[in-house]
Amino acid sequence: MPTSRRFGGTRSAGPSIRSTPHARSAGQSTVEVVGMLPLLAIVAFAALQILAAGLAAELADNAAEAGAVAILEGTDPHDAAKHAIPGWSGAHVDVAVHGTTVRVRVRPPAVVRSVGNLLASTAEAKAAPR
Repeated sequence: MPTSRRFGGTRSAGPSIRSTPHARSAGQSTVEVVGMLPLLAIVAFAALQILAAGLAAELADNAAEAGAVAILEGTDPHDAAKHAIPGWSGAHVDVAVHGTTVRVRVRPPAVVRSVGNLLASTAEAKAAPR
């Protein structure tokens, strides 16, 4: 059986791995998987942003209600609404108080600021004694 030498020897007469149909299809599969990774990343990013938007809506509602309760208790509704949002959420909060109405706008955390503005949620609560 012929042997290979470092410079210019003969090669064995067996088939090369690269020429087999199985190796070519395995390489094609790898290219397809690598090509799908950016699309998978975009879909995952969109799903996480939708979840963050849902969280922002829930946090805005809770914060507005906390602000309304603070009005009834005679404390600062701005502080109550801002403290109702957990610090880990990373949400940006705007609180507006008009009389007995508390309006809270929560912008969820986002990589792209305009996406966060687009997905912002607003909630309103009125302080009315029972």
